[in-house]
Formats: sequence, structure tokens, C-alpha cells
Amino acid sequence: MASMQSEKEKTEELKKKFEEAHRINDEKQKKLDEADGKLRMLQETVQRLEEKISNVESENKVLRQQAVSMAPTKFLSGRSKSIMHRGSDDGTILGNSSILTPDTNGAAVVSRQLTRERSELDDRPQRSLNEKQQENQDMLIRCIAQHCSFSGNRPVAACIIFKCLLNWRSFEVERTSVFDRIIQTIGHAIETQDNNDVLAYWLSNSSTLLLLLQRTLKPSGAPGAPQRRRSSASIFGRVIQSFRGIPQGVDLSSVTGSSGGRSGSIRQVEAKYPALLFKQQLTAYVEKIYCMIRDNLKKEISPLLASCTQATRKSRASLMKGGQQELIGHWQDIARSLSNFLNTLKANNVPPFLVRKVFVQIFTFINVQLFNSLLLRRECCSFSNGEYVKAGLAKLEQWCIGATDEYAGRAYDELKHIKQAIGFLVIHQKSKKTFTEITHKLCPTLSIQQLYRISTMYWDDKYGTHSVAPDVLANMRVLMTEDSNSAGNNSFLLDDDSSVPFSVDDISKSVGKMDISNNLEPPPLIRENSNFAFLLPSNLDRS
Repeated sequence: MASMQSEKEKTEELKKKFEEAHRINDEKQKKLDEADGKLRMLQETVQRLEEKISNVESENKVLRQQAVSMAPTKFLSGRSKSIMHRGSDDGTILGNSSILTPDTNGAAVVSRQLTRERSELDDRPQRSLNEKQQENQDMLIRCIAQHCSFSGNRPVAACIIFKCLLNWRSFEVERTSVFDRIIQTIGHAIETQDNNDVLAYWLSNSSTLLLLLQRTLKPSGAPGAPQRRRSSASIFGRVIQSFRGIPQGVDLSSVTGSSGGRSGSIRQVEAKYPALLFKQQLTAYVEKIYCMIRDNLKKEISPLLASCTQATRKSRASLMKGGQQELIGHWQDIARSLSNFLNTLKANNVPPFLVRKVFVQIFTFINVQLFNSLLLRRECCSFSNGEYVKAGLAKLEQWCIGATDEYAGRAYDELKHIKQAIGFLVIHQKSKKTFTEITHKLCPTLSIQQLYRISTMYWDDKYGTHSVAPDVLANMRVLMTEDSNSAGNNSFLLDDDSSVPFSVDDISKSVGKMDISNNLEPPPLIRENSNFAFLLPSNLDRS
């Protein structure tokens, strides 16, 4: 009998050890899965960084070439001045392989005057060309400063800017002010930071223009970049062609795809320093406008989220008298704000990729605000509040379904912390749930610290039931002690992510081929201007 009792005790002891080993193994497996997920994210981040480094190296190469090409010019300029100075000291001037002495000063003066007059005659067409280019740039800036609307899903302003810059060969020149003027126009337009319609309009235009630049510009000297063509036409010929709106060397078929290519294809051009700088500035503006829109939506829904958490302070009696419908109204207001923002972004043809990014970060913000309120306030950890928040989350899920995956994406998945915490609050018979069931089935995303805090703060104001079993809490305390000895950050609260969640390459990959050539009517301001005739669909078709 004693032997059987001893065997039974040994069996129980082995069973406990097995369960403990199984629990530890599950914890290690969970940590291994988390580490594997972090490793995949790290690999993706490294890949994106490598792509960015490659682009930066190409642009730096252009900048170095720019510096090298400028240095000899300055050196020669200084050297020629030195030679002229030395020549003037002994009464002679060296030039054109001849020596001018004081005896020939009169002839030299006449010769210089004739040369200057001839130079002025040659420069007049160039000055006329520069003045015409300046007038065209002024007209372009005046045009894009107005609301240019959309053609289909294409922002007209972005398409016009790109086609003008391509037609004028602005990407291939060493000096131009047109890029700075475009950037200043965008900066002035978004000064009204609370006007979401204006911000969405410029996010659509700036992101589309950036997409076109990404697919068109190549750093000078990069593999695959076309060689710069040299023109043998006279300066008078260039002036005549400029007045016709077709600058020398511009191949309109490269824009329309009529030279054997597909319609709407875009040729790649070698970009000089001003164009590369313009692309960097435009990237910064896309990121800035995106963050302004996202933060405006956060500001709008923050008071509504606060109302949702403060609603738990109302007594259960008031909820039973119809207050529940009143409280659900806060969630309906949140859904209404989300819909208004979505309609604004869609009306301005913001790329769906950027719209998804906005709402993913907004739902992450909602998750952080609600979950942290749950962990910081005991009244939020009640059974009735769990039911209330669960009903609100259902409203948000309905909104995501209505918005479709094209615009909402995986936004609802970002609520995983608050969804699992609420699932724990409203589940029945918590005291019968094992540690493994809670950590692996009910709340796999939550940390042990977060689970322990919710378990200890929970109170059932509706049925009077108890929280988890004491042995489950004991296991949590043991693991919390182990984690506190190894982990550097013991905070159980979530942090909101306010970073920019995309790169230029991400935008480029998310958008398919874009046809900017056909059926794109210019605004009235430049439609009748012959210098912008290359923008007219009929001219593009004939080219």
C-alpha cells in the first residue's frame, strides 16, 4: 500500500515536472516565433536600406562629378587672370597667339569693340530664348498655383509639371530656378495645415510627380542612362523652335510612346544635380504632407476616444436605462470621422497605397490609446466595459469592411492588443482557464506583464465572478521576475508609431503603369498659349 502511494506521488511529481517543462517549452517557442518575426522584419529593413544606399551612392557620384567639373573651371579662371596681370606689368597683353604692344593700342581697342558688338549680336537670340523660357516658367507657376482638378484618376498639375520639365529638358541642365519655384509653390499651398482637402490635393500631386521622377530620372553616368545628344542646329533655329513650343532635342514621342513604344511610356534621362535635389525636396514634402494628414485625423478622433474611455465611469444603472445607445454614439462618431477622411482622400485621388498606410497607422493609434487606458484605469477592466468596447470594435470592423481592402488594408488587424484584452474581459469562467490557454489561445499577443496587470485589475460588475486562478497568477509572477532580470524595458504600455511607413520605392512599386499623354486637357490658363501646345492631346497624337 505504501509502495503504491509512493508510486502515485512520484507520478504526480513527474506529471507536474512534465507540465512545467511543457510550459517552459511553450514559452521558449513563443519567444522563438517572436524572434523569427523580428528577424524577417529586420531582413526587409536591411533590403530597403540597401536600395536606399544604392540610390544615395548614385546621387553622391553625380555630386562628386559636379564638384570635379567645377574645380578646373575655377582654377583656369584664376590662372588666366594671373597671366593677364603678369602681362600688364610689362606693358603687354597675351591673347590669340599675338602680342599687343602700346604702339598697337588703337587697333586693339577697335578690335575689342568689334568683337564685343559681334558677341552682343550673337547673344541677342540667347537672351530672347532665356526670356521666353522665363515667361513659360512664370506661366507654369501661375497655373499650378490654382486648383487644376483631375483627369480620370490623374492629378493634372503633377502631369503638367512633369511634361513641361521633360519638354524643356530641365532635368538635364546644370542650373535652373524652376525646381525651387515649384517647391516654393507647394510649400505656400500647404501652410493651412488644418485644411485636409488642400493637403490631400497636394499629397496626390506631389506623390504622383515623385513617382514619375522615380521612374524617369537616372543619375548622370548611371548604367542604362542614355547619352546626351548634341545639337548641331544654329542658335536661331533653337529660338524659332522655342517659339513653336518644341525646344531643340525634345522627343515628344518619348512621352507619348508613339515611336514604336507603348502609349504613355516614359524615357529615362540623365539627371543633373538640380533635378536630383528637386527629387529629394519633393520626397520630403510627400512625407511631410502625409504626416500632416495623419496627425490631423489623430487630433480629430482623440477626444472621441477619450469619451469612449470616460464612458465607463457612468453607472451600470444609467446604461440599463438606454445609455448604452448613447455611448455607442461615440464609436459611430469615430466611424463617421474615418469616413469623412476617406472620402476626402478618394476625392483627391490619393494613391490607395498611401490611404492604406494612413488608416493602418490610425488604427494602430486607436489600439494604443484604448489598450493603455485599459491598463492604467481599473474601472476600464470591468466586465461591462469589456462588452461596451467590444461593441465599439465591431463598429470599426464594419467600417473596414465598408472601406474595402483597397483603402483599409489590414487596418483592423492593428487592434489586436485591445481585441485580445477585451476578449479576456468578457470571457466566462476565467478561473478555470489554464496558463497555457490564456497565453497561447486567448491573448497570444500580450506580454506576461500586460496579462498580469489585466488579471489583477479585473472586476466583474455584472455577474460577480472572479479572475484567473491563483496558480496562473503565480506562474505569471515567476515569468515576470525572469523577464525583469533579462529585459531592458519593463514597461507594459504600448508606444504609438509616428514614423513615415513607406519609401519612394514603395510608392513606385505600388502603382502600375501611368499614362500621362492621352486625353489630358491643360487648364484654360495655358490651353490657348502656343508655347504650351505640346500639352494638347491633338498635338501629342500627331507627334
